[in-house]
Amino acid sequence: MHNAPSVSFPVGRPLVAALLALALWAAGATATSVWALGADGPGWRQGLTAAVLAVSGGFALVSWLRSPTGDLHWDGAGWTAPGRVGQGALEVALDLQHLLLVRWHADGSSSWLWLERQRCPQRWFDLRRAVYSRASPQARPSARPPAATP
Repeated sequence: MHNAPSVSFPVGRPLVAALLALALWAAGATATSVWALGADGPGWRQGLTAAVLAVSGGFALVSWLRSPTGDLHWDGAGWTAPGRVGQGALEVALDLQHLLLVRWHADGSSSWLWLERQRCPQRWFDLRRAVYSRASPQARPSARPPAATP
């Protein structure tokens, strides 16, 4: 079995995450508006809900603007994430073939990264091979081939 090739893949602000957050926020804004219009009059509950909606929208925008950008590197032994020092591991959370949501983690810190094929189509399959490969493919010392087992 061969190791996955070394690969660098660009990571940027994910359009899909922005659209998903915007759609969820718009659904919340629509529900809040319908509820406020159907109420007898504006009250503290509608005001509180509107404030929570505004804060959550602001939080989503700031989170998206602060999302990591740079290159994700695989060297055959581990991953280096943009804006992070040292090597870590990737864990796939969602695989939609042209889009991957992965979690990079090492030494108590972690980052969520959206990897989109459109960012670098020529390296997409190298990235996928590296994501699903093992960092150290050495056999366990106790492992024996099937023919050697009595």
